[in-house]
Amino acid sequence: MPRRQEPDPVPAIMAPPIRRDNPFTRSAAGMIGTLFLVVMVAACLGSLPWTVGGTGGVPLYNAGAPVDGRLPPAWASIDRDDVDRLMQSVRAEAARDPRTRASLELIAAEAGIGVDDALGLREGPVFEQLKRLWPRPLLGTDHLGRSLLVRVLTGGGISLGIGIAAALLSVCIGTLYGALAGYAGGKTDALMMRIVDVLYGLPYILLVVLLAVAGDALITEYDTRAHKRGGYVDRQIRVEMDARDDAGAYRDVDQFEAEHPEVRDNIESRIFAVYERVRTEREARRRARLEDMPEPVAEYLAELGPRPPEFERLRAYTPRDLSARTRAGFDIVVLFVAIGGVSWLTMARVVRGQVLSLKNQPFIESARAIGAPTRRIFARHLLPNLVGPIIVYATLAVPQAILQESFLSFLGIGVKPPLPSWGNLAAEGLSELNQYKSHWWLLFFPCLLLGLTLLALNFVGEGLREALDPKRARR
Repeated sequence: MPRRQEPDPVPAIMAPPIRRDNPFTRSAAGMIGTLFLVVMVAACLGSLPWTVGGTGGVPLYNAGAPVDGRLPPAWASIDRDDVDRLMQSVRAEAARDPRTRASLELIAAEAGIGVDDALGLREGPVFEQLKRLWPRPLLGTDHLGRSLLVRVLTGGGISLGIGIAAALLSVCIGTLYGALAGYAGGKTDALMMRIVDVLYGLPYILLVVLLAVAGDALITEYDTRAHKRGGYVDRQIRVEMDARDDAGAYRDVDQFEAEHPEVRDNIESRIFAVYERVRTEREARRRARLEDMPEPVAEYLAELGPRPPEFERLRAYTPRDLSARTRAGFDIVVLFVAIGGVSWLTMARVVRGQVLSLKNQPFIESARAIGAPTRRIFARHLLPNLVGPIIVYATLAVPQAILQESFLSFLGIGVKPPLPSWGNLAAEGLSELNQYKSHWWLLFFPCLLLGLTLLALNFVGEGLREALDPKRARR
């Protein structure tokens, strides 16, 4: 047999370089998800200053007229009922906007008919000209005439913000708790992880609901001071009873109050008189800031007369009257704290397992041997080696938090209307589905964006797991 010829050897210096792939580009789905998330975050969070702002004290997401209610998307097919509503919108817009009124009158004058007759047409060249005046929102409007595009963007910003904040909170709590348990070891580790096991056994969504309801009750009490005011009134009734000469004739405070109901009414009337004075002064100062006229305000306050002697004491029991925007901010904070405060259990277990495997490594033992303090070991040696699992878990925790916020808002426990989120927008859209006429766009678009965002976040999480997990590295 002829001897096979061996290829000539190639010097190592002339060998072609080994091609190494970028671990972050291994997953095509992860790259597509990342691109979609960048666009979504830029559109929703970047537009918040525009959608939350507004004119005349009305935010843009809440601006609209009921006459424009339930208009279909601009690109969707319309029926006769939609045409009637669009014509009514043109009539209402002409009453508000001089330019629309002038255009409408010009079209009617060119046709030689009245404005009402023109708006009653449903075919012909005049009807085709009137189509140019129709309000055609891109994604339609809701039952109050508010643009669904604006509300979906605002709701997306709120849902993404709550999801990201709740995920960061759960990552911080879980990382700290799991790292401390794993590094301490022994009985401390056993006790801390038994607490995690007990919390795991409780219904997860029930804990979130309880925390959200409890937080809402605390905010309501902070705003109204109802419990504090009730306690003060009860104490004053007892003082009134003890000050009477016939105090011994009453069995208890309830009997005294039943026989003298005017005592409670008198105390509460004094409190609310102080409350009205506080509101009057607050409104005067607000107008002074808007109009930059401090002197007339001082004169106006002087005309109100001196404050009652017990003004400062009773003022502590009057309602605070939080603004709608402040109350909405408190509700959002309570919601992401409730979600993030109970979703850290899995993170604690993951970090604990990683710390248990890392703390016996030679570099950790060397750091202990040279006398490095515990905080330095955590900061310089443990945490850098935990970055991979933390990033992957945080990416997978964001869709879970967004889904929980949407579920709570769908039930009416989360974000309160009129502030939109994808959850309460879906709840409002669900009621628009009926056998007579379904306004499908009110349910379709919030659910579509929610589903695509959750899918993209899971793709990104899987891509990061493949990039950061050494066992998945391509050889």
